[in-house]
Amino acid sequence: MADTVTSLAARVHELLVALGTSGPSAVATAGLHDVVARATALGPDGSWLVAAGEAGLGVLAVVHGQADQAVFHLDAAVAAGFNDCVALHAAPFRPLHHDPRFRALYQRMRITEADLDELFWLHREMQLMARDAERAMVDNIGRLDAGVSLLPRAPMPTREPNTHGVLIARIDLAATQTALQQAALKLDFQRSSGNTSLSLIDDSWDHSRAERDAWYADDLDSQRLRAAEARAFVERPAAGTTLLPCPPLGSITYPA
Repeated sequence: MADTVTSLAARVHELLVALGTSGPSAVATAGLHDVVARATALGPDGSWLVAAGEAGLGVLAVVHGQADQAVFHLDAAVAAGFNDCVALHAAPFRPLHHDPRFRALYQRMRITEADLDELFWLHREMQLMARDAERAMVDNIGRLDAGVSLLPRAPMPTREPNTHGVLIARIDLAATQTALQQAALKLDFQRSSGNTSLSLIDDSWDHSRAERDAWYADDLDSQRLRAAEARAFVERPAAGTTLLPCPPLGSITYPA
């Protein structure tokens, strides 16, 4: 089957989910190199996927402390349209801020006010969903029911972005959401399976408490769903769509 933008975007999502659940690996690195090669063959339509793959390789290099490789891949990502200046202010990238090569590639990036607004929202949502996952894990400790709770996602923005960086960050968020949901479901299935087994063999099983736990869990699920829906991105009517230099390096506080 011939590659398409849609199929390669799905592949990037798959690789990022694997990185989020299993951590860096040679397989993921090879997969990102493969995406870059296949997206390059698509021509201009695939340029943002080239940027996504190169940015992913840059992140992996940063994780491994390979500054030269990180700058090499990030420079290639910027050349292909990467402009997520918010991501480049996350803690792992800060040691690169004093590298003149990194500063040079950063200064080449351009962004619109509207896209910058969404980038802040996308990265903030990654942090908020991670906290939701942590709270859900704590809330589920000791639950005696056999139910499984879903970790809701905030709706993905549907506006037409002005630049490629937003498309890449949307995949990053979607992959983060998927990885967190998978991790939460895995823990929930383990707890649920264990509770089901105990309820079949243990006459001391507290069925009344299990029912209360299920009701309480359903109520928390509803609260999380409403909170996620309320976090939906809202465009600023006055946000500009003219390409401008990104905010100066070091001037952005990464969303906490």
